[in-house]
Amino acid sequence: MEEHKIGQFFGIGIGPGDPELLTLKALRVIKNSPVIAFPIKAVNETSYALSIVRNFIDIKRQQLLPLLFPMTKNKEIIEQQWKEATEAVFRHLQQGKDVAFLTEGDPLFYSTFIHLYRYMGLLHPEVTVQSIPGISSIFGAAASLHLPLADGDAQVGIIPATRNKDHMKKAIELHETIIFLKIAKVLDLLVDVLIETNTLEKAAIVTKATSNEEIIYKNVLDLKGKELPYLSLMVVKRT
Repeated sequence: MEEHKIGQFFGIGIGPGDPELLTLKALRVIKNSPVIAFPIKAVNETSYALSIVRNFIDIKRQQLLPLLFPMTKNKEIIEQQWKEATEAVFRHLQQGKDVAFLTEGDPLFYSTFIHLYRYMGLLHPEVTVQSIPGISSIFGAAASLHLPLADGDAQVGIIPATRNKDHMKKAIELHETIIFLKIAKVLDLLVDVLIETNTLEKAAIVTKATSNEEIIYKNVLDLKGKELPYLSLMVVKRT
């Protein structure tokens, strides 16, 4: 049986949505990798990450590898999917093929890649894993809003929005600028927090920042009771 040198596993930050925000290094690795992996939430679902870089992929020469990460809070199901995804990647690495995993924003910042990074280290420590930084949606949103996030000694908080109202109120009280991530499922509660902290007019929401599907909302109150895409964030700048 022919032995192959184990391929390298890359976590590639592809930025928030605009393909032109891809770094030169990320572009080089994507073009040179025989296998392009990307996350999906359901079988046969389209991938937002893949759509950002699709024009840079040669489908005749490169293989696409969708990896299923269902949206569930069941820990056993999640861990099983992480393990299965890790093994799916490793099967290609065993053949000497490099695998590039696409992730919106940065691969080490609230990213699916973090789980693959951990499990690859646990299950196959012989694999070389590299992380290629990408531009976060936070900075993409700031650019779209023409809004400096911090200057001087200003403090910035980056907070995943939760159903803990007191936690979010405290975040607003402690920072001059707050970026709330993953806001779609708790939008109404978050609007109530803004009202109670007198920051409603200081807030703006950006969905799919920098992409051709980007939408900016500056009248946040009008969104109460409505649905937003998963890739939505809120910036609250108190000063």
